[in-house]
Amino acid sequence: MTISYTLKVAEARFGGFSGLLLRWRGSIYKLLYKEFLLFIILYALLSITYRLLLTQEQRYVYAQVARYCNRSADLIPLSFVLGFYVTLVVNRWWAQYTSIPLPDQLMCVISASVHGMDQHGRLLRRTLIRYANLASVLVLRSVSTRVLKRFPTMEHVVYAGFMSQEERKKFESLKSDFNKYWVPCVWFTNLAAQARRDGRIRDDIALCLLLEELNKYRAKCSMLFHYDWISIPLVYTQVVTIAVYSFFALSLVGRQFVEPEPGAAKPWQPLEPGQEPGPALGDLDMYVPLTTLLQFFFYAGWLKVAEQIINPFGEDDDDFETNQLIDRNLQVSLLSVDDMYQNLPPVEKDPYWDEGSAQPPYTAATVAESLRPSFLGSTFNLRVSDDPEQSLQVEASPESAPPVSAAQTPLLSRFLGAGAPSPAVSLRNFGRARGPARTPHLLRFRAEEDGDPEAADCIEEEVAGSGDQTQEL
Repeated sequence: MTISYTLKVAEARFGGFSGLLLRWRGSIYKLLYKEFLLFIILYALLSITYRLLLTQEQRYVYAQVARYCNRSADLIPLSFVLGFYVTLVVNRWWAQYTSIPLPDQLMCVISASVHGMDQHGRLLRRTLIRYANLASVLVLRSVSTRVLKRFPTMEHVVYAGFMSQEERKKFESLKSDFNKYWVPCVWFTNLAAQARRDGRIRDDIALCLLLEELNKYRAKCSMLFHYDWISIPLVYTQVVTIAVYSFFALSLVGRQFVEPEPGAAKPWQPLEPGQEPGPALGDLDMYVPLTTLLQFFFYAGWLKVAEQIINPFGEDDDDFETNQLIDRNLQVSLLSVDDMYQNLPPVEKDPYWDEGSAQPPYTAATVAESLRPSFLGSTFNLRVSDDPEQSLQVEASPESAPPVSAAQTPLLSRFLGAGAPSPAVSLRNFGRARGPARTPHLLRFRAEEDGDPEAADCIEEEVAGSGDQTQEL
């Protein structure tokens, strides 16, 4: 069954994920321990052979081969290839789960659209939802080993109540070389059309809504079948598998702790001309390669994760519980269209009938949450000043683009040596403070822009004779 640990990680706390490391069912230890033990045994055999069974000359040759294998293993882009592959597999795994057909929407539409409290109305509703469940059973038989073991033949499907003997004869009489999971959906549409003609479905809109929900349900059955048909390209799976296996095959030889090359300098001695450096101080002769084992655990575990979820309709610990889904869908759908049809509780006034704003109560454990203010938006508490003197207004002729003020770009003004703002800046503020001086100044600016120097000189004389206002400007 699917391993669920959601409650264990409901709160972030110290050592929250550490407690999950001690589980066995569904764990990476259960998935990987055989390959891990095999890698350790092979590594130990090579290490014993190198240390005890080889001559000095053979050990020298082996050391050369080990160094070559260690350098070659680093050339395999294992992280890139494996990471991209596992991402593709995980996305495909979740898409397959969302493609499992659930009758929840369809059963609500059947209960609301197919009317009749008599025996025939009940029979229509139960038969329609049974056809929908039969379609899902047929498609799950085609993709899930668990469901196939539960319903190995069509006789088992009949015995389980999803199909009658007459329906089985009709089903087997249809000759087709392809999967016939869609046949119950066609029965559904014909029966719904007959119910419309008999008045059990009161209008065409309700029939259209019912058939739309059936088509969504059938589309999920079809998508599930096609996910089983069209797999991830085999060449990609082969490339990833070869990359992982070849990396650790090279690591078995290349990660052995071998003697340094003859004539190599010690770490504390200076190098002589033509002399190769020896092992660093951190290169210890260890019998257990801890970092190599961790690397195998991570990379090989990554590959085993992809191997487990590439087909989630098997019998692994974390594969989908398809049999329980079948049981749940049948039980819930029959309840909704039969026992719950027109079985309503009495309509009553709610407790907040006379209250302006409803406020459900809190328990003592959650009362602190009621004191928190509601979130109204990230800019709700932002305060913007309303003082017009704090913002510069730019006013220019319609023909020209508004110039950039030196006051707006103080850093640029320092580089350019601009000590005063442009005449086109703050004219509105000047006009508010100085009254009549605004008009001639603005006229002179527009005259200069129009290329009329005589008009500009006349305006300058008028501004010069304006007395105190000119001095302020």
